[in-house]
Amino acid sequence: MIIGDGVRLRGIDQGDLPLFVRWLNDPEVRQYLALYAPQSNAQEEKWFENLEKLSIAEQPLMMEVWHDQKWKAIGDISFVAVDQQARNAEVGLFIGEKEFWGKGIGTQTLALMLDYGFFTLNFHRIYLRVYALNVRGIHCYEKVGFKHEGKMREAAYLDGEYIDILWMGILKDEWKRKGS
Repeated sequence: MIIGDGVRLRGIDQGDLPLFVRWLNDPEVRQYLALYAPQSNAQEEKWFENLEKLSIAEQPLMMEVWHDQKWKAIGDISFVAVDQQARNAEVGLFIGEKEFWGKGIGTQTLALMLDYGFFTLNFHRIYLRVYALNVRGIHCYEKVGFKHEGKMREAAYLDGEYIDILWMGILKDEWKRKGS
């Protein structure tokens, strides 16, 4: 478990799958994800079964917050496309519980994940892709320290229009470890 101030990251259990089905069937939650269609229980079961094939570094983590005197699961975060030779990885996250949007939890969670990626997994660079329309996400990434690295023009199709995808990244020596 990775523990922060009122936020923690833990492994995903099979009992979490109904949350993912609910979250990923909400068009607002799914809007800026690379998922275009709602997810079924069977699809989530298959996804969960395939987690064991992923490296430790690529295991998705459940995002939880301390709320009403207990830990509440609100979304997930993970590294994908891990390149061990170049020591870099892509990070992705989403908050499925909309009541926690805009409260800085994504920023806190991303900071925990950067600490984990840079100081436990020894990555040199962590990057992400974000739809140019995702203003809230871009603000979160900039706040943590991600730099704009490029743009793929009209590379995604969302709600009947082509939109740009932005590339953002942060290097280990640019990251200020939380608490230091």
